[in-house]
Amino acid sequence: MIQRCNWVNKDTIYIQYHDKEWGQPVHDDKLLFEMLVLEMFQAGLLWITILKKRENFRDAFDMFNYHKISEYNENKVNLLLSDKGIIRNKRKILAVIENSKIFINIQKEHTTFNNYIWGFTDFKQLKENYDNITPLKLKLAKDVSNDLIKRGMKFVGKTIIYSYLEAIGVMSNHSKECFMSNISFNLKS
Repeated sequence: MIQRCNWVNKDTIYIQYHDKEWGQPVHDDKLLFEMLVLEMFQAGLLWITILKKRENFRDAFDMFNYHKISEYNENKVNLLLSDKGIIRNKRKILAVIENSKIFINIQKEHTTFNNYIWGFTDFKQLKENYDNITPLKLKLAKDVSNDLIKRGMKFVGKTIIYSYLEAIGVMSNHSKECFMSNISFNLKS
């Protein structure tokens, strides 16, 4: 029997997410933005709730095209607030719009958002101690969070950013018993 991290239940969505995405290095800016948005919406909710609504989020937010999102107006906000397929939180929706503009500015400054986010670890994946929260991992999440907040992003506190860094593979937090803990990935895009 395949051993997975203990947070993975028998739900197929969780298994697929764990086995094919979580902790695997992401270098595509569009997917980096998507995961940031999903992590923002997850705040206060269960991750399975977000995973089950992921396709609806993709449809509602123009496939996470941050250039389009940066131009959303009040009509689009109202449309999103009436969309039962997503989490209808006005503060989070407005934050996504503002964050998309900041995301684009970060791209301009660093050529890609990938260069920015992976630059915090010099393009290395933090893998020590697996599922243990270490001072190094906490400091990384705090540093990234503080920098994004300084730039004006919302819903990017250190807890959300910690989860984000796990999701995009900057931190590998698979448990030692998990079959994914010994898999190595290409860290440069």
